[in-house]
Amino acid sequence: MSLKDKIKNFNIKNCRVSFLNTMEKLQANGKSLVLLIFSAVVVMFIACLAVFFAFVKSPEQVMVPDLEGKLWSEALMEMQAKELYPRVQLRYTDSPDDEGKILNQNPIAGAIVKAGTRVTLTISRGIVIDHVENYVGMKLDEVRLKLQTMFTGSARPLIVLNNPVYKPDQAEAGVILEQDPPEGTIISSPVTVQLVVSRGPDYEQTRVPNLVGKTVNDVLSQIGQSRLIYDFVSHLASGDEKPGTVTGQETFKTDYVKNYTRVQVELAMPAKSDDGMVYGIFSEQLTEYPYPVSMSLDAVPDGGNRYNLVTLNHTGGSLTIPYAVPRGTELVFTVVGREVRHITVR
Repeated sequence: MSLKDKIKNFNIKNCRVSFLNTMEKLQANGKSLVLLIFSAVVVMFIACLAVFFAFVKSPEQVMVPDLEGKLWSEALMEMQAKELYPRVQLRYTDSPDDEGKILNQNPIAGAIVKAGTRVTLTISRGIVIDHVENYVGMKLDEVRLKLQTMFTGSARPLIVLNNPVYKPDQAEAGVILEQDPPEGTIISSPVTVQLVVSRGPDYEQTRVPNLVGKTVNDVLSQIGQSRLIYDFVSHLASGDEKPGTVTGQETFKTDYVKNYTRVQVELAMPAKSDDGMVYGIFSEQLTEYPYPVSMSLDAVPDGGNRYNLVTLNHTGGSLTIPYAVPRGTELVFTVVGREVRHITVR
């Protein structure tokens, strides 16, 4: 064997020995290596958790300041200093001096909350109206309803209506003719408004119709179209009187009388009904009105649908309306859209 071949064989043997020695060392230290890698992973995980909780920590706790009575701008600055955020609600108040002020808050002053909490603030928008409006040309009932709605829930309404003054005028009854104070008057405290209201054209007259011989239904149709006030009385039919009809009425010297003059009318009522109807006179004592107001009498039969017997204009005081309805019918009396009385006919 040549020298070159000897050197080559020697190198190969040495490499094999070195590789085998290395593998033996790795096998001997394998457990230590695995333990080292596991320890490194655990250390890295703990370090990540430490960094996470260092940046994600619970918000700081702060005390809610007392904001009630302060202006909105002042309250906002105090909340910013505490890292609190507003949730705003607006409400009208009775005083113009309250505008922009905090009326109440939630949570209350002194409460301990986390920074970033929203605090609900109720802020005054001031008064609902700051001047007297123009009521001339409007109906009195419309103005009353408007003011009632505007100041609902208010302990001190800013506009109060004095008892109106009524006078004859060609304008429709109930229409406002004048007001004091005038439109545009600034409201700094509650204002009492005096209104002058039309009674309607008192020069108009109405012809008195002849109701004798008319049935109850005919009478109801007549009084619904008339500008007279009828006072009905009744007696049991006798002799040749036809039950359920008018037997007499008050007479006047002239055919025409002043609007809403009272006219007495007498009816003969059947002692016993042959048609299953109950005859009678509905009566009600009302407030005296300075002008005619709308009223109605409806009938609701037992198990049936409601229907109108008559709708009329009346000045109040004593009211009477004849009726002929099935037994068990409920009568519903209404004044200006408001139900005043219910009775059941027996």
